[in-house]
Amino acid sequence: MVAVQGIRRMRGGAQSQLMLGADGTLWVVKFQNNPQHLRVLANELIATRMAEAVGLSVPRTDVVEVSEWLVANSPEMMVELGRGRRERCAAGLQFGSQFVGGLMPGQVVDTLAEGQMEEVRNLAEFAGMLAVDKWTGNCNGRQAVFERKPRERKYRATFIDQGYCFNAGDWTFPDPPLRGVFARNLVYAKVTGWESFEPWLTRVEEFEGETLWKIAEHVPPEWYGGDPRVIERLMETLLERRSRVRELIEAFRVSSRDPFPHWGKTAKIVVPRSFAVSGDVGEFVM
Repeated sequence: MVAVQGIRRMRGGAQSQLMLGADGTLWVVKFQNNPQHLRVLANELIATRMAEAVGLSVPRTDVVEVSEWLVANSPEMMVELGRGRRERCAAGLQFGSQFVGGLMPGQVVDTLAEGQMEEVRNLAEFAGMLAVDKWTGNCNGRQAVFERKPRERKYRATFIDQGYCFNAGDWTFPDPPLRGVFARNLVYAKVTGWESFEPWLTRVEEFEGETLWKIAEHVPPEWYGGDPRVIERLMETLLERRSRVRELIEAFRVSSRDPFPHWGKTAKIVVPRSFAVSGDVGEFVM
């Protein structure tokens, strides 16, 4: 995909740029010389497509080509490096995620009041995204934006910002229990057991190696230093980690955060007394 216009810089540590693509859609573009790390571009593409393959709500992603001419003729396309140092955004192949809401958005916010959170139409997906974040060793807090289309009452969560998966630029997996989780326990309030993580957890555990390798093939070599052994090692580690995801979720469950207060508690159905029957008809089993 080719970028044709720079629009403005986005909030956030990576100093992404909102750009118009040749396909007529808006893209949030992270550059190779972002202040976080070169590898966050690879992290974004790999982890977002992994989450997409599991069936979670994430933005569409692509490799975005930004020309030298566009950078030179876009004064706002600068990277702040600290201590007064600035440089132009790098030309070449960058990471892009489609801007949630598009050219004619309804309403997109990055935080909701507690009462509104309870009405997010895909709130259950936070449990599925937790499984992916634990699998990928996300060392940042889980980020999401909430979109409500025109004339709709409820919001829908889209999971963004996978740049700190694989421990950012280190590509290691220290696995602290409180990393890679959403800031508010409310999104996990309806988790009652392992069944609340389905179907996403099983999809993680049964993720095909062939699918993972195909995702890796789309990562430009310059995003990880050009050594294929480095990304091969990452893919092999991810395949090994599939069997550890339940263990990592369990470590979060028993942490001081107490994220799943209803774990082990299932709803009971009470049959009103007026429906009780006698004799040899038998009992309702529910």
